Amino acid sequence: MAEKKSKPAEIKTKPTEVSVDDFVSTVADEQKRADTVAIIEMMTKASGEPAVMWGSSIVGFGNRKYKSPNTGREVDWMKIGFSPRKANFALYLSANIHEDADRLKKLGKHKTGKGCLYINKLADVDLKVLKSMIAAALKGK
Repeated sequence: MAEKKSKPAEIKTKPTEVSVDDFVSTVADEQKRADTVAIIEMMTKASGEPAVMWGSSIVGFGNRKYKSPNTGREVDWMKIGFSPRKANFALYLSANIHEDADRLKKLGKHKTGKGCLYINKLADVDLKVLKSMIAAALKGK
């Protein structure tokens, strides 16, 4: 019997035509909305790329190919991005955020996941350090 080849799953998080401004207006908390606008400005300036909605809740900048180290599958993904979640901001800066340990020590109040940096609000972190992390992520360092 012939081996059945399965089609790789299609990534659901893709660039959309949704307006970033419309999305920002849906952020209910006034402080979170102000921080969202500030992060958009920071990432736009650093990347030179316009903000684009990826899926329904991620603001992304630029586009690159990402190859999964586990599966070898390549997908289109943003260079950098973030999502203003209810509990915190999830910043997508690199595939392994822990490689930036020196900056993380200086950043301020945060948590990390495998590829995400979580902050509650911009007032909790050193903005110069955050900007340097964004710049390093764009350079691939």
